[in-house]
Amino acid sequence: MRPVLEVADVFRRHGPAYRQAHADHLGRTERRVMAAIEACRTPALGGHVERCAACGFSRPAYNSCRDRHCPKCQGLARAEWLEARQAELLPVPHFHVVFTVPAPVAELAFHNKAAVYGMLFQAAAEALREVAGDRRHLGAEIGAIAVLHTWGQALHHHPHLHCIVPGGGIAPDQTRWVACPPGFFLPVRVLSRRFRDLFVRALRTAFAAGALRFPGALASLAERAAFGAQLDQLGQIDWVVHAKPPFAGPEQVLGYLGRYTHRVALANSRLVGLNDGQVRFTWKDYRQGGATKVMTLAADEFIRRFLQHTLPDGFHRIRHIGFLANRHRARKLALCRALLAAPPLAPRPTRRWQERLRELSGQDVEV
Repeated sequence: MRPVLEVADVFRRHGPAYRQAHADHLGRTERRVMAAIEACRTPALGGHVERCAACGFSRPAYNSCRDRHCPKCQGLARAEWLEARQAELLPVPHFHVVFTVPAPVAELAFHNKAAVYGMLFQAAAEALREVAGDRRHLGAEIGAIAVLHTWGQALHHHPHLHCIVPGGGIAPDQTRWVACPPGFFLPVRVLSRRFRDLFVRALRTAFAAGALRFPGALASLAERAAFGAQLDQLGQIDWVVHAKPPFAGPEQVLGYLGRYTHRVALANSRLVGLNDGQVRFTWKDYRQGGATKVMTLAADEFIRRFLQHTLPDGFHRIRHIGFLANRHRARKLALCRALLAAPPLAPRPTRRWQERLRELSGQDVEV
């Protein structure tokens, strides 16, 4: 059922004033996202007429914008992606590991999205590979699916990486599967320190190459001594890496992935009011046990917070690590299945996209 309110309603009603008020610093990507969401499934994008063969009832069906930031789009892409992951799930426990960066790094990331978000992926992937590959811990090659989220429940900028990791890996000689101890993945403290050190090193390298911007309040960090001192401080504090207990089974893994992979900053279903220039939406306060509350923001502030989470063009927010990396996934998964004595993957059938959408999501566009 279509939500009563949509982010598109906020943009259509208050977007023109927002564009005018922020004309000097509203970027091309943000403008494109706003325009796409406003036009999504409206006559502006064209469409077709759906007609019931039995009774003759007809209705217009307008095209989607397909922008990855749009709350209405990506349904088929998400369903197909999940179907592919379902076929690839190994019959082992899967762990959920979350990598979070300190506030100074998050602020730097906001002004250097492609560079610093890229470091987040690289540092997390390398930390996972190194610690898992160490014989003192697991001593194996692991795989992972990493998903970038840049928001918290109140739409503040809060970049963090969700990783789904099979509980084990391929032995160095590739002759056996090395399983994690029951209920335990890797030592989080070791993983956290390695992640921190790799990230700080990447920041030093990027600064030396002139690859970072320091606008506004960050201007003082453009000086080598100041930035070096900042990195020294970051290298002394604990960075948050959280490993959650393993999922109960493949269905729980897929359920989690379905909620998080193609998610946007705020789902339309969370909107509860749009009146007198105020936007009201639900959020969970995890400081109070995940209690559901309602937040009210001026439309201008709501749009600003939503647009904070636009990603650079071409930036991939879902990546695969280790034996799940795209370049050798098929070969490595076949090896994993052989080592686990699991049945090989069945070939995926070819079907029309309308049939696939109906089967995978329950949405029938041909009724």
